Amino acid sequence: MPFKTKTMNKLITVALRQQALYLPISEGISESIETIKSSFELVKNITKLGYTVSEPVLKALHKTSAAYKYILYEALCDIKGVKKNWTPLVKGWDIPTGETRFDHIATWVANVFKWNVGKTLQCGHIIPEGTFPLERYNGCPFCGTPFESEKLELKNQGSKNVVLELWTEKDAKNFLVDLLQSKTALDATQQESAKILLQHFGLPDVQIAMKETMVLAIDFLVENNMAEKAQPMFQTPADILRYLWFKHTGFIQLVEPKTILKKHKQNNSGWNVTIDTAVKNVVKSKDDLKLKYSRTESKMVAEWINNLNMPVEKICEIMHPKRGIWVRMIRALRLAEMSKKPGFEKLKDILDEFYNETYFVWQGAVDESRKKFNEAEVTALLQQRPGMFARSLFSNMLWFGYKNIIEAFGGIVDKVPARLIFTLNAYAKNYFEKNGNRVVKPLGGYTKTVKNNALLVKYSEAELVQMQEAIEGLCIKAMALRFKNQPTKSKTIFIAEGLYKIPVSIGDRSETVQDLPAALMGTIFPLQGNTVRLFMQWGTGMKAQHLDMDLSAYIVFSTGEAKFCSFSNLVATGCKHSGDIRSIPDKVGTAEYIDINVGELEKAKAEYVIFTCNAYSMGSLSPNMAVGWMDSKNRMSISQTSGVAYDPSCVQHQVRITQSLSKGLIFGVLKVQSREIVWLEMPFAGQLVQGVNKKSVELMLEKLSSRLNVGALLQLKAEAQGLQRIGTPTADENYTIEWVRNTAVVTQLLID
Repeated sequence: MPFKTKTMNKLITVALRQQALYLPISEGISESIETIKSSFELVKNITKLGYTVSEPVLKALHKTSAAYKYILYEALCDIKGVKKNWTPLVKGWDIPTGETRFDHIATWVANVFKWNVGKTLQCGHIIPEGTFPLERYNGCPFCGTPFESEKLELKNQGSKNVVLELWTEKDAKNFLVDLLQSKTALDATQQESAKILLQHFGLPDVQIAMKETMVLAIDFLVENNMAEKAQPMFQTPADILRYLWFKHTGFIQLVEPKTILKKHKQNNSGWNVTIDTAVKNVVKSKDDLKLKYSRTESKMVAEWINNLNMPVEKICEIMHPKRGIWVRMIRALRLAEMSKKPGFEKLKDILDEFYNETYFVWQGAVDESRKKFNEAEVTALLQQRPGMFARSLFSNMLWFGYKNIIEAFGGIVDKVPARLIFTLNAYAKNYFEKNGNRVVKPLGGYTKTVKNNALLVKYSEAELVQMQEAIEGLCIKAMALRFKNQPTKSKTIFIAEGLYKIPVSIGDRSETVQDLPAALMGTIFPLQGNTVRLFMQWGTGMKAQHLDMDLSAYIVFSTGEAKFCSFSNLVATGCKHSGDIRSIPDKVGTAEYIDINVGELEKAKAEYVIFTCNAYSMGSLSPNMAVGWMDSKNRMSISQTSGVAYDPSCVQHQVRITQSLSKGLIFGVLKVQSREIVWLEMPFAGQLVQGVNKKSVELMLEKLSSRLNVGALLQLKAEAQGLQRIGTPTADENYTIEWVRNTAVVTQLLID
């Protein structure tokens, strides 16, 4: 079968996220000595990248051409970053250079007064004799500009290879259907995979479950000149606005313009006055938010709105919460002009009613009734919109008292999406804690800690416990009933033990892309060895310039004391940093590392270590940055001649920044005593690791640990359906670690 390298690379990437290899079986290649030999050669080579293959993959490889095997290997090398520059600032950085603040001060003085008292480097800085040991550096120790790079040597130090399973054309099509039918919002990795598969296979005839996923399908249709086919997908004007805002800003959620501009302003305030021209966020300034549409686009949107199958008053009510954005959109799209044309009479009526504000506003009625303490009216209104009832359940219980509110919610709980039911069940305990705190993430903002509802003081501890128990009982009963009412012929079930460590996806909307086998936030990675090596690579493909990204570790001890390993403190208890790079070389990028000695941290009674990266430069995190960690039972070496410490065979987890408004990112937490790493994606503000709020991280870990895991959900299903659990994957229903990798399929357990 003829194939295009670029297309195949993308399909291989999507398959690898599911821990599989994409092998088209219709190439017409027959098995031969040459193809078998090249298959074993490929397997040998990918072992150095940390992969091996299952028997079905090996058999399928025997029937693929040498050219396709080459494409496979190149794609795997790209994903693991083999061709990137992994040279840090310091050679053999596991042995400290001994640099001090005096070295930096003396060098600064020498350069200010132009004293020729040492060696002048390529960057123009004079390094005085007796300060930095220049033989230990790959660049300038004063300004952090690298001069040297070394080609990566594949050492195969990994102790555990990832077994890749077989993915065929059929598997890829089925995966696209799974993504479109996912009952939770797709994260950035799933969104990118869906876009790739839509371009390859087209839009299948399936019911799309989530509004945000529908935006991707609409975008595919519009990009391929099939805008008229998108009309049935628009149920409300909010769907149209969501698509328009996605095309304009790149955000699939309706992030307010003021939020985007505020974050941009925050990211560009700080001590570093160098403007980072390389970081190209979707939106950088007020000018970028200006709306401009062609007449063709205006007509397309006008037809979508005009053809909505919904009363005019209802359309206006739904437009009301985003009135400011809609006013701008109406002007930019010339909808007033379009409404005067024949056939657009409904659009004219919508605009007239919207501008005159003669429509009923449901949320306004709810707020007014709450102010009057009219419980009956509030519950009657909330029962009209079960999703909104679920989202405001806790606050209304405290406002009116829980008994009647819980009873009213119980009457419509069967209409509430399962993901909201599990959210309520998971967060009830933390919400009803007096004088407690909880972690929240406003749309488009940073994760932050807020105090629990002030109304909690009105209730006794016993009453608050009753509220928690009422919610938990109602939620579990509702889901058990849904499972019980689902017909099944199965008698037995197998649940892999590892599923009890994987949280149920309830739509975290991760903004980073995982090109290695994807993991949900909160997934636990047990350590294999005694060393964790953090890595960060950025700047690949960019011209040489100042672009200062920092990799840091925040160490918290059981005594409450905290220490930092970062550019300003290269050696801390149990941690060593590879040196601070502030400028990137031309095109090849650069890297920083931190080695974490778990044994040393255990002896020092460290509780946990927070992994962070942040942009010290003006602007946000570099859009092509890759961060992650390595771990192996085998010793992971550090080159004494170059300092390169990256080995793709040892990488346990890695994420890639695609677009971000974030200044900093927490990407993992090492729990020292239990020797496990929790994968997090938690943006934070600030140029330094010191900007991390330790309490927010602790609350986030609590929040994740309280979330229902996949194993517990399957156990609930087994009990509700009377299934016998057996210890081997030979049951009528087998839920294995391989099954859970497709998180979109897992969401089908969330029965609505």
